[in-house]
Amino acid sequence: MADFDFDAVVVGAGAVGLACGYALSKRGLVVAVLEAGPIIGEGVSARNSEVIHGGLYYPTGSLKARLCVTGRRALYAFLDSHKVAYDRCGKLVVATNAEEVGRLDGILEQAQTNDVEGMARLSKAQALAMEPELACEGALISPQSGVFDSHGYMLALQGEIEAAGGAVVTATPFEGATPLDGGGFSIRAGGAEPTTLTARILVTAPGLSAQAVAAEIEGFPKETIPPVHYGKGVYFRLSGKAPFARLIYPPPIPGALGTHYRRDLGGQAVFGPDLQFVDEIDYSVDPARAGEFYRYIRKFWPGLPDGALAPDYAGIRPKLHGPGEPQPDFRIDGPQAHGMAGLVTLFGIESPGLTSSLAIGEEVAGRLGL
Repeated sequence: MADFDFDAVVVGAGAVGLACGYALSKRGLVVAVLEAGPIIGEGVSARNSEVIHGGLYYPTGSLKARLCVTGRRALYAFLDSHKVAYDRCGKLVVATNAEEVGRLDGILEQAQTNDVEGMARLSKAQALAMEPELACEGALISPQSGVFDSHGYMLALQGEIEAAGGAVVTATPFEGATPLDGGGFSIRAGGAEPTTLTARILVTAPGLSAQAVAAEIEGFPKETIPPVHYGKGVYFRLSGKAPFARLIYPPPIPGALGTHYRRDLGGQAVFGPDLQFVDEIDYSVDPARAGEFYRYIRKFWPGLPDGALAPDYAGIRPKLHGPGEPQPDFRIDGPQAHGMAGLVTLFGIESPGLTSSLAIGEEVAGRLGL
């Protein structure tokens, strides 16, 4: 590191950026993670379902399929070793009509192709024995799915980076980078005390601003930057006792996994997210969307009382596709993709990015030849 301020700079201190920093620090690199916001994990990482995904649905051979399964296994081990709270509660994918029942076998086959452990088909009677308040005609069980304390996880990642001699710096937005003669980058950081620092390696993982950040790297081929699409999802919280112990999911909808149920670590029931493409980042929750939620939830939980749902929060997913378009894979672009040594840019890291985060970090290190 003699010629550089840091071995590596990572842009974005959400779950994925921190996991990238952790992967690099494990290899003996001194890493600085730059975060534009006042605290870590305040963007996409703070506004999701905190679900640990099994990896059921993703296309064979895709990054999402591979990184979700390997990332999930690594995540449970990390949570255990760092004493971060989780509940491996399992998930039921429920079919509420004949058409959905017909889709279960395809989901099961894909899950088994993706090497998801413990998957099984359940009859209506078996599903109701597990969750008596459920309404369904059949289901799949994914015992490896769960929920966890994502902020506790990110704090643990930060601790690992700092213990290795690195730094996680908040309120420090990335403002641009210039490749240096002989390799590495000069990186401009803003905030109350703007500064310039140098690093041999640059990784960009800033979630919703991935495209804007890449555009500020001098010499980066702009034609490789994908269009940005914002996929908004809102959540409603249940007043009253949580009806199910397990995650409850419908079969996936185009572009998302569908509005689902979870019991959070505090024991409360939360439903969401839906999917609505928007032009701007807006975290408001329209209470009028509750009507659609009631109709949808009562397909699998007819006992949902009137007036029991309250607006909770909203999140925005950094999608690489618009309405009606096929859902693409993660984009993890190393030097082979853009021609710039020492640089990896991440685009479209939406679900299952949180579950996949440790594996994404390893993938980034691999793209850098580390």
